[in-house]
Amino acid sequence: MIIVADTSPINYLVLIKEIEVLPRLYGKIVIPEAVREELLRPEAPEVVRLWTAQSPAWLETRTPASIADSSLARLDAGERDAILLAAELNAQQLIVDDREGRRIAKERGILVIGTLGVLKEAAAMGFVDLRDCVARLQTTTFYVAPEVLKNLLAE
Repeated sequence: MIIVADTSPINYLVLIKEIEVLPRLYGKIVIPEAVREELLRPEAPEVVRLWTAQSPAWLETRTPASIADSSLARLDAGERDAILLAAELNAQQLIVDDREGRRIAKERGILVIGTLGVLKEAAAMGFVDLRDCVARLQTTTFYVAPEVLKNLLAE
């Protein structure tokens, strides 16, 4: 199974101390070099920078063969490269939160899931308590529309 991730889901899962759900659910995760660079930026939370600098064996960093795709110009480098890498590797799923990135990936036939979807899957497997994870997410800069959150927790 090949799963590609963008910056935001990795960032938030590290912040709420649930990053280990990724290998439990999917095995190996692939991120583009641009995502690794974003996670290591000085403005990234220190815990995220430290985790990334000592990333586990299940996290693989790759660079897409080509980044020349003008249709992705409005995305940041991490989202652009994650979409390109997911398509190139024929990934089973792309973990991305950005609305525009999700839309473009779906248009390209790439299955997408976001941070909340990952946590929902992890909760269904008994790995996490979804309400607790959502409460911790809400202490970060993570944004989700109130109606989306209400529907998720009602399921």
